[in-house]
Amino acid sequence: MLVATIERLQLLDVAEQLGKMIVESDVAEEYRRCFYHMQQDEKAQQLIHRFVQLKERYEDVQRFGKYHPDYKEVTKQVREAKRELDVYGPIAAFKRAEKEMQSLLDEISTMIGRAVSENIKVPTGNPYFDSLSCGGGCGSGGACGCRTK
Repeated sequence: MLVATIERLQLLDVAEQLGKMIVESDVAEEYRRCFYHMQQDEKAQQLIHRFVQLKERYEDVQRFGKYHPDYKEVTKQVREAKRELDVYGPIAAFKRAEKEMQSLLDEISTMIGRAVSENIKVPTGNPYFDSLSCGGGCGSGGACGCRTK
């Protein structure tokens, strides 16, 4: 049974305020701006559509691996399409903004986790923050790079 206490409600209010601050931040504004420009850019949309089609074809070819007759050609086409995506201005700008947004969220998550306990594990997807948040006991015997206790 979930009991709503005054303290819990206050925490939820503060979390909501934090969320609103993040949404209104310069980082989030840049993310939305770049996303909008990428969505409105016709060439960007064509590049994304082409890449998605090639990726689907690549996944079909991957079922047979290097034994598929089109393996080398499809693999080459996917790499070229991915490279073209990565260097195209609006897409590259969006990816940078997305990375900045993720970095902000990772940093906030890590700070909250550390405020609770040094041993709180906060999965961020970022090796820098993941290594900070792992206080041991991850089950890998330290193979992940954490310091086991």
